[in-house]
Amino acid sequence: MIVVDGTIVGVALPVIIGDLSLDISDAQWINSLYSVVFAALLLTAGSLGDRLGRRRLFVVGVVVFAAGSLLAGLGGGAGGLIAARVVQGVGGAAVLPATLSTVNAVFRGRDRVIAFAIWGSVISGMAAVGPLLGGWLTSSASWQWIFLVNLPIAAVVLTGAWLVVPETRAEAAEPGRDVVGLLLSVLGFGAVVFAVIEGAALGWWRPAADFAVLGFTWPRTAPVSIVVPSAAIGLLALVLFVVWERHRARTGRSVILDLGLFGIPAFRWGNLTALAVAVGEFGLLFVLPLFLVNVLAMSTMSAGLVLAAMAAGAFASGATARHLAARLGPPKVVVTGLLLEVVAVLAIALVVGPEISPWLLALLLAGYGAGLGLAAAQLTGTTLADIPAAKSGQGSATQSTVRQLGAALGTAIAGAVLAFGLSDATEAELLAAHVPPHAAHELAEGTRESAGALIGELRATDPAVVPALSRGFSDATRDAVLFNTAFLVLGLVGATRVSAVATR
Repeated sequence: MIVVDGTIVGVALPVIIGDLSLDISDAQWINSLYSVVFAALLLTAGSLGDRLGRRRLFVVGVVVFAAGSLLAGLGGGAGGLIAARVVQGVGGAAVLPATLSTVNAVFRGRDRVIAFAIWGSVISGMAAVGPLLGGWLTSSASWQWIFLVNLPIAAVVLTGAWLVVPETRAEAAEPGRDVVGLLLSVLGFGAVVFAVIEGAALGWWRPAADFAVLGFTWPRTAPVSIVVPSAAIGLLALVLFVVWERHRARTGRSVILDLGLFGIPAFRWGNLTALAVAVGEFGLLFVLPLFLVNVLAMSTMSAGLVLAAMAAGAFASGATARHLAARLGPPKVVVTGLLLEVVAVLAIALVVGPEISPWLLALLLAGYGAGLGLAAAQLTGTTLADIPAAKSGQGSATQSTVRQLGAALGTAIAGAVLAFGLSDATEAELLAAHVPPHAAHELAEGTRESAGALIGELRATDPAVVPALSRGFSDATRDAVLFNTAFLVLGLVGATRVSAVATR
């Protein structure tokens, strides 16, 4: 339920954009704010679970998440939907580390290896199921149901938690609560991701538009864009967060993030790999639904079916990952999975275009999903293998934070690259098609601001310009996919280091 909600919105975005008259910045926030809040609070949630009880925090998180889902389903505008996604993020942050730290604390030996493999397969597979479920619910009912469907699922989950999940907590904990660390991490993650998401719309250096929030306005006449101080404040907050956490650790007080865990090589390199994999996966899941619906003119249901090939590949390979791990070792399975991902995404970048067959794209996504399933099924256990049980909450929360930060950055970076490409590529294609410069500029900006929805509208009113816009959108999609590939290559480097450490 928690993981699906990170990806279910993507395929419904074109419908939500049209229904609520959103621009691409609003769309990115609705898609990524859940992950931003998630990432900012996961570290604190993991520490609280260790102290207060993991099942207790799990139950509270499910209740909060269900409340956010209800608010999202009832929301009638961009502001209400964005606020509901914040509530969902708070609930999800309480749930996810509680599940992983419970697995780490309850299971031992071979059972733990199997449990981690199941957990990883569910994570990777359900992330890809989200678009299919979102497409089906949007086309058969309405986009509101992509959120309301969580309510009956939450009821079942709460019943199961009460009946079968044991309560666990850390035996000992350092004194105090790290409120300053919480505030610094929230400010740092939030400000940095804000800068990445809003850069294309507000200007990376010079202001491109006014920015107004809660009565405050940063005008376009300012010397620099608000993106610049936002990024600087975010990076400074993250540096101060690291300094503060080290200070608290030296004085024997509780910390949100035990930086000493990164002294464990498998944990350090495993988290780098998890970050890169998440950036690549969620970047694809943001860009491809927009391409399928706007360029290939597919329905949300049909687009969801194409993207479901990723889930099919992930589930199939995740089921066999344990057997491969028994022969090759988990780290080598992770490397194999990343290699499959890199090859598949490069192939997608090479063939993406207005004439691409959805079947070919589905086949390539199945190959990507197979790699994702192999990597995710074994990466979790490999990363946490050397973490003491007493630190399982912090260890699992750190990995979950890294993954969710990757999800937020993946959406933000892919959206920024797509928006930048849409402005340039679509205008260039329109000019090449002999559209007057002023009209070409207006159409290009309209395509960017609507995240491509304008292409669908023009099919009925001005079909002559649609081929040029489709080619431009395809070029921008290719650029975004290539950026995802770069991060997956980085993940492959991290996975290779994990394998090298494990064989020493």
